[in-house]
Amino acid sequence: MSVRKVLAIALGLGVLGPLTAGAAEVKVGGRIQNDWSWVATGRDVEPVVGPLTTGTRFRRARVFVEGSLDKWVEFKAEYDFAGGQAGFTDVYVGLKGLPVLGHLRVGHFKEPFSLEELTSSRFITFNERALPNVFAPARNTGFLVGNAVLKSRLTWAAGVFRDTDGFGNGEGDGEYSLTGRLTGLPWYSEEGRRLVHVGVAFSQRKPHGGTIRFRLRPEVSIAPNLADTKDISVDGTRLLGAEGAVVFGPFSIQGEYITTTLDRVTGPDVTFSGYYVYASVFLTGEHRAYKTSAGVFDRVKPRKSLADGGPGAVEVAVRYSRLDLDDRDVRGGRLGDLTVGLNWYLNGHTAVKVNYVRADRRDVGTAQFLLTRFQVDF
Repeated sequence: MSVRKVLAIALGLGVLGPLTAGAAEVKVGGRIQNDWSWVATGRDVEPVVGPLTTGTRFRRARVFVEGSLDKWVEFKAEYDFAGGQAGFTDVYVGLKGLPVLGHLRVGHFKEPFSLEELTSSRFITFNERALPNVFAPARNTGFLVGNAVLKSRLTWAAGVFRDTDGFGNGEGDGEYSLTGRLTGLPWYSEEGRRLVHVGVAFSQRKPHGGTIRFRLRPEVSIAPNLADTKDISVDGTRLLGAEGAVVFGPFSIQGEYITTTLDRVTGPDVTFSGYYVYASVFLTGEHRAYKTSAGVFDRVKPRKSLADGGPGAVEVAVRYSRLDLDDRDVRGGRLGDLTVGLNWYLNGHTAVKVNYVRADRRDVGTAQFLLTRFQVDF
């Protein structure tokens, strides 16, 4: 289906708004994120990683249709047009409200791994996710079951997946991955204004084609890769992640540690790891919203939006993240990022975000960036 046809269908449904036909409900929405980037310093790293340039890009430009049938069946189809070519993000069907299992989902969607990865890009604190996110499986095609129990104080999810392309297609013999996540809320009060979140996740993987490569930019969408392992031939990989967060009114702290072990075809196994920790505070008194049914963070809701004569919500945050892709004979690089963010939420669906990023590649040099994001979702 062409991009023009997809947009026409989405816009047509959007005019109608949420539809109810018998026991069916349909909703249309989307998001636009436009990024601008300026390089402050970093010429010393250019001989190794390539030129650092200023620029602008649409980080995400998505349209989706989702809904339910007879209260049991759920579905969603979302396309991203950023970069000039449409590709799947979430495309799935499922059953919800199942005894014990909670919900069953089949299609192309995120594997249950990492708090920051599973939190929507609409609701993450910084423009980009932290460095260790390079290990997170993100979206693939598979089956998933999961539920929230003990009055939503405990969530679990597990699934079987195959590595796939941007349209959910994957081929291969026995190249399956098993991924699971468990989260808990030891403390939850004032409807989420105060809470403690903890979680663990695991993934046993069989990469497509028997090779894997980790490469990443600093926490900037317009930049060259500062770390790169090149292709590594493997029989399989294992991922282990630990996550935690504390919300105490307008103050919050969040962090994760992720490690991956590669069972190489030749040579000894290698292990890479990374972590991040950050703190944020709302100067206008709001707090980070939390979705208990999924164990992730949700939409920021200003006390008084700009349209209502208020200031919206203003948030200040600082994060440090570290990634180590050096082990034995693999020298992918060691990278550390310091990111400072200032977020202005005009209302619950519109935000302007400014980030300063200082990226340090060990034994290579340092680069500094200033970023701005204009974001709206509907």
